[in-house]
Amino acid sequence: MSEQSIQYTLPLDLPSEKSAHAKCSHVISNNSNTIDPKDRAIHEWYRFVLSYPPHLVRDYIRDFELDEQSVILDPFCGTGTTLVEARMNHIRAIGLEANPFPQFASAVKTDWSVSPTELKSFAEQVSESTCTELANHGIDDWQLAFKPTVKLRSLDQYAMRALIKNSISPLPLHKTLVLLDQINKYKLVQVHKYGILALGNALIKTIGNLRFGPEVGVGKIKIDVPVVATWKHEIDRMVSDLESLYGNSYPNVDVFLADARKQTHVIEEKSIDAVITSPPYPNEKDYTRTTRLESVVLGFIKNMSDLRSFKKTLLRSNTRGVYKTDSDDKWVSDIKEIQLLASTIEQRRIELGKTSGFEKMYARVTKQYFGGMARHLSELTRILRPGAKLAYVVGDQASYLRVMIRTGQILADIADRQGYQVERIDLFRTRFATATKKELREEVVVLRWPGTTAT
Repeated sequence: MSEQSIQYTLPLDLPSEKSAHAKCSHVISNNSNTIDPKDRAIHEWYRFVLSYPPHLVRDYIRDFELDEQSVILDPFCGTGTTLVEARMNHIRAIGLEANPFPQFASAVKTDWSVSPTELKSFAEQVSESTCTELANHGIDDWQLAFKPTVKLRSLDQYAMRALIKNSISPLPLHKTLVLLDQINKYKLVQVHKYGILALGNALIKTIGNLRFGPEVGVGKIKIDVPVVATWKHEIDRMVSDLESLYGNSYPNVDVFLADARKQTHVIEEKSIDAVITSPPYPNEKDYTRTTRLESVVLGFIKNMSDLRSFKKTLLRSNTRGVYKTDSDDKWVSDIKEIQLLASTIEQRRIELGKTSGFEKMYARVTKQYFGGMARHLSELTRILRPGAKLAYVVGDQASYLRVMIRTGQILADIADRQGYQVERIDLFRTRFATATKKELREEVVVLRWPGTTAT
């Protein structure tokens, strides 16, 4: 094919792009994907770089007319943006997340019951004991001052293999492990989980060597970092946020470690009033790399086997997470647009002479992705109340050999086939793709579940 991309028109029963823009104006108040300073409380305890902003969640809470009697589900809850916003608006929420550390983070971020005074005291005691332990071995947390003869601690060989190479330097890793030991002395106390989350956030923001852009990579190598002081700073911010919330009454939030393609075993049937979520996009981003450093160092992933096990519970969105036994593609085997899309990607691969193992899987992962979403939407119908409203934040992609994937339009078509009413597709923002030199749309697919399955 000579074209640089393939594009699909909207299905006949969907609004045109022009009408989607018109609908959007009264829903999305701000198309910025950055977090507003006033929204940083709680949210920035730990947050994906590519997370959608809290104000987008509030827009759909208002648009769906949700209140204290409602229940919101985020089946791809990540680091808990929807859950935190729901709770702040006094709405009960449930989250599902298959990646262990983000699931843990979401659970901690939505529990505001710890005493700020107790958390502050815990941080001071742990900081003091860690600095003492480091000093006893000739290491200062603030300066490059340690004896060359000191044997630095490290992870075992299996955990080290699971890390991205050079994602953390030897001395900061040693300090982190000493600090982790001191935090773990409080394992039976409520403050413990906040200490772990604060360390996870410090690892990716300051202690480690990772840089975050379109992809996760290794940036400037830091020989030393004031680990204890950095962790204490994260705890102090938690304390400040909790002081503004402590003593107030908020609804419960449940966060389950679960596969979004089979969620009914943890959620009551016909109990959900709304879904506000952003699933992974079909691209070559391995989302597990984003959380690899903190997951491994803090013991949520102990080796490559652990990593592979939980990857199998994720929606297939990149070739590094596809397995021979995967069969989600059967859910979309009769959808011609998806089969054509996969065929176009494969034809482009052959034309360009791309022969790597990953490139040969581009067509397959596309079908697995949309099949997984079809499976998810089908499963979801059991737990939605009739009239439930849904908002899916998704983006166009051109990761696979520059063949354009109109994710929102295809997802809307899948939902329509399963009996959902497609109310509209709101434009959230556009972003420029350097590979195709085109503007890619990031959209919110708005659905309604009428309560009966399409025949």
